[in-house]
Amino acid sequence: MRPRFARKLAWTTMLTNAIAYNVFADTIENPCGGASAFLSIIDRPTVSDSACVVPFKKAVIEAGYQYQELTHSEGHEQNYPEAEFRLGLPANNEIAIVLPNYIHQSMAPHSGFSATTVGLKHEIGYTQKWLGAAEAVFTLPNGSAAFGSKGLGATVNALVDYTINPKFTLSLMLGVSTETQSSTDGGQRYGSINPDVVLTYVATEKINFYGEIYGQSKTAPNEGSGFNVDTGVLYLLYPNLEVDMEVGQRISGNLDGFNHYIGAGFGIMF
Repeated sequence: MRPRFARKLAWTTMLTNAIAYNVFADTIENPCGGASAFLSIIDRPTVSDSACVVPFKKAVIEAGYQYQELTHSEGHEQNYPEAEFRLGLPANNEIAIVLPNYIHQSMAPHSGFSATTVGLKHEIGYTQKWLGAAEAVFTLPNGSAAFGSKGLGATVNALVDYTINPKFTLSLMLGVSTETQSSTDGGQRYGSINPDVVLTYVATEKINFYGEIYGQSKTAPNEGSGFNVDTGVLYLLYPNLEVDMEVGQRISGNLDGFNHYIGAGFGIMF
């Protein structure tokens, strides 16, 4: 075989393989698309964020309410509106802002606001089974003295979805964070490793059930690990509107300061 012809044959083979790969990639169904896409995109009511980003030029508003029975007293606490605004950016990116949450509890201090957080997420890519994303979340030094953050906090999360079969999806989020306490609690800084596992069951195109276990290696500067479990249901009223309900239970430690809770909320995309 002459060298010139061999080079042409090699280039032709490489080009054919590249075209075949692109055609195959285009045939893979986007796990963040379809008739029930919003149930995959929505962050709430799980603690874990979705690996899907909001589509470019789209926006999502999420909100909810929780009623908690507290661990450190006989009291209770209410949290609302749990408001989050997410905006789709070019190149599979999004920005998310979680507004201050109003907290009212039966013991002193009776009320106040949590800190604002700002997050940036990038969807890395997907295959027939896997979806990957990465995000950075910053906790701003604001909120009330009892429930806010004294200093700037930061968390880096890796998010992975694995489609077991058309009915079940396993979602994993692993984060590393540095946060500060509220001013009332002393404002000390501490670091933590934060694992989160979610199993989702797709009952129908409009109904998803989930179970979640999540935790932190440290819940405060002088405290050890804490783990909680929660479960809930999401219902897609319309392609761009969902409602949900959730219940949560403490497993160990003092993560988020509750024994158990119940909550409800909604999300809308426009």
